[in-house]
Amino acid sequence: MKIILLASNPKLYSNQRILEAAKVRGHEIEFANVGDCYIKIAPDACEVFSGDRIKLENIDCVIPRLKPSMTFYGASIVRQFEVMGIKCLNGSQEITKSRDKLHTLQILSHHGMGVPVTSFANSSYETTDLIKLVGGAPLVVKLLEGTKGVGVVLAETTKAAESVVNAFRSLKADVLVQHYIKESKGCDLRCFVIGDEVVASIERIAQEGEFRANIHLGATARAVEISDEERSLAIKAAKIIGLEVAGVDMVRSNSGPKLLEINSSPGLEGIEGATGIDVAGKMIEYLELKGH
Repeated sequence: MKIILLASNPKLYSNQRILEAAKVRGHEIEFANVGDCYIKIAPDACEVFSGDRIKLENIDCVIPRLKPSMTFYGASIVRQFEVMGIKCLNGSQEITKSRDKLHTLQILSHHGMGVPVTSFANSSYETTDLIKLVGGAPLVVKLLEGTKGVGVVLAETTKAAESVVNAFRSLKADVLVQHYIKESKGCDLRCFVIGDEVVASIERIAQEGEFRANIHLGATARAVEISDEERSLAIKAAKIIGLEVAGVDMVRSNSGPKLLEINSSPGLEGIEGATGIDVAGKMIEYLELKGH
């Protein structure tokens, strides 16, 4: 196969591992910086170029790994490959959908999936009601476009919650207000889904005094056995959003697992390091089995 890895930084661990895994299995793989790509749309030809008029052609598959700031532009490049009939390991619409936390929660709840009670409004006049709708403080306030735990705040009291929501609003930022699942105690699960399988799963444990279990914020990770219910939930959630490769995050609550979010470009370093599983290799094997 000829594969294009569409991302921003070829030196990132995840991108290095995907490049390595493809080469080890005898495939031709090229890194294309999404920011350097541009497209031609015409009745007779849709094309993608990279850098100095280098046409990306004769491609069997594209693996998109878009950073959040490149979601709109990156999705347009992925869409161009789709128009050209090239298989993309996660489609443009599905990537865009997963990057919108509110949209993701709406879709999952529509399908009866377990999610934390969440509220959202445009005006600061509704702040008090937003807090009441999720059961009051303590609660979590999340920037709609935050990533890696940035823009996620635990408000211990109603006054603190009002202050945080109104502070974000003063910056013209959209925020979600979400029920805080105390019993999770700063731990969450990351399930790495490829196709119909959870290929690896870890528990992420927040640092002392921190409630956000993000590796980038100093959380530790360990391999964990997940229940059949958690496995089924992760696979179903990825399918509902339409992602073939996904990092599905959830927490264990007294009323069962609750989905937090679904990542269309899940990192490999934490999960490969904690489990010893060749997740990058499993991504390439999946493409081989799909016949691309």
